[in-house]
Amino acid sequence: MSGSARRVLLLTGAAEGFGVSIAATFASAGYDIIGLARSDRATAALTRAAGESGGAYTHLPCDITQGPAVAEALQPCAERIDAVIHNAQTLLVKLFGETSTAEFEQVWRVACFGAMAVAKIVLPHMAARRSGAIILSGATAAWRGGPKFSAFASAKFALRGFAQALSREFGSQGVHVAHVVLDGLIDEPQSDRRFGPSQSARMAPDALARAYLGLVEQHPSAWTHELDLRPFSGQY
Repeated sequence: MSGSARRVLLLTGAAEGFGVSIAATFASAGYDIIGLARSDRATAALTRAAGESGGAYTHLPCDITQGPAVAEALQPCAERIDAVIHNAQTLLVKLFGETSTAEFEQVWRVACFGAMAVAKIVLPHMAARRSGAIILSGATAAWRGGPKFSAFASAKFALRGFAQALSREFGSQGVHVAHVVLDGLIDEPQSDRRFGPSQSARMAPDALARAYLGLVEQHPSAWTHELDLRPFSGQY
């Protein structure tokens, strides 16, 4: 880490696109970044983004679906974590009849169980010092399910409920828990690979990162517990 005075952000599912924007935005606001992800493919981009904004990036390779592995990775640094952004997810777009039980479970484990495994290690320290923030990234599927989204929607519905439960349990202990509905596609390489070139308005990752930073910096007298972000297209 670059200095003891800097705060620390834990970013799960650390990846290119939105993840890089989060690293740059939070580093410029005085945070060092710890990335938790199974792949280290985006480590160079994340390190560069944090470094150019005055921070440091540390990568922790970990399978977030495995509770003991998450505990082992986070326990050495858990006491220093000031904020968490849980951005890990597995997008499965598949007819229910073609979805295996293993696939269904994996989607849930990444989105919901992974959030629980991280919170289990980090939350006690936040509650003890009566400060901290946890942001859970949701999706349109947290509000409504659709064809081919049975696994993804059920996981995102569960994550939303988990956020509501944590906010009510830990808010009085000084921990801000917020669920963010990303109601649209993010303008990042992953979206192009999955859905092809943009044919409509997409959300700018830098703008999203600034919104997340705004949540983390809110005064406890006026906390947002759910935020709905979408690109303006004239359709509501």
